[in-house]
Amino acid sequence: MRILHTSDWHLGRSFHGEGLGEAHSAYFDHLVDLARDEQVDAVLVAGDVYDRALPNPRTVELLDDALWRLLDTGARVVVTSGNHDSASRLNFGSRIMEHAGLHIRAAYEGITRPVAVPRRGSDEIAGHVVALPYLEPSVAAGVFGLDEGTHRAVLSEAVARSRAQVPDNGAPVVAMAHAYFAGATTSDSERDISVGGLGQVPTSVVSGFDYAALGHLHGPQTLEEHVRYSGSPVAMSFSEAGHTKGTWLIDVTRGAARGEFIEAPVHRPLATLVGELDHLLAEPALAHAEAAWCQVTLTDEIRPAAAMDRLRARFPHTLRLSFESARKDDAPLTYAERLAGRDDVELCCDFLAHVRGGRGPNATERTAIGHAVAAANRHDAETMRDDGSMFDLEALR
Repeated sequence: MRILHTSDWHLGRSFHGEGLGEAHSAYFDHLVDLARDEQVDAVLVAGDVYDRALPNPRTVELLDDALWRLLDTGARVVVTSGNHDSASRLNFGSRIMEHAGLHIRAAYEGITRPVAVPRRGSDEIAGHVVALPYLEPSVAAGVFGLDEGTHRAVLSEAVARSRAQVPDNGAPVVAMAHAYFAGATTSDSERDISVGGLGQVPTSVVSGFDYAALGHLHGPQTLEEHVRYSGSPVAMSFSEAGHTKGTWLIDVTRGAARGEFIEAPVHRPLATLVGELDHLLAEPALAHAEAAWCQVTLTDEIRPAAAMDRLRARFPHTLRLSFESARKDDAPLTYAERLAGRDDVELCCDFLAHVRGGRGPNATERTAIGHAVAAANRHDAETMRDDGSMFDLEALR
């Protein structure tokens, strides 16, 4: 059985305010071409189809068009719900859609029923798919009548019930699961489904399958030769800047799975830049970031004025900006220590620089501050004399 393994589309998601609709559309064009060119028997989508339980109408239309085009290649399509999806909404009309070759496993009723995948162009069974959606432990434990409500317990039970329904006809058997398996690497963009490590599932739960197509984690990774995450086809956060996005093309036979990772088109690359502003603006080696979505950390000792505007003059797609001074003091100074040995004019100049994002006064402004401080000191002195006060002004500082 030849399959394409993908997951975590998160349709409807934005990237720091930038829409990802065009990126997803480009990926679907690529996926449809891949399914047709490679003559796959099935496309497996292992959960988190949508980014939220209530997607907007345009997002639903995007999914509808993608699934229709995939089915038009002659492949079967198997979809499971993830922890971001509304299982009941995604499951709507699933029994009718099976007649068109679209198999959705989302609601608890019927999720342990395996999918028989025919070989392209014939009635011969190429393989079976045990398509398990994300299982909320507290709910699934009640459905399965279990005392232990953990991810491992409910997924193990679902696997056991599903395997019991797979006919032993010599065809390979593939599992789909949306969970956090032990040994995998996470990123910042995944919603945490674990509490105190109880969310981890050992790979032994799916070791009896010829291949396990996993979803939930956004980086592609191979836990064992036959147990893999496809990762998300589109980046969801800057923590995924080092990911190579794509889809697994897997040939599965009884007892073996051979895979090739096919890279997906990159709508816009990601870049993480760190350094002083003037250096970043002048460094020729950063030319690659000019077309990328950028996350920038400036290390200037004094925060530069209009930093975002200046950055976007070279890197127009800068989305995140933070400041982290390169100077590392052993301990922060107290308020009294920061004021020690400094006159009133210096303090006023420092305040002006602070409220203007690091831009201190020019010569004209500094002269005006000096005149204002002198006038205030004269006024205070005259007021004290009129009151008969005998205070030492320097002692009051």
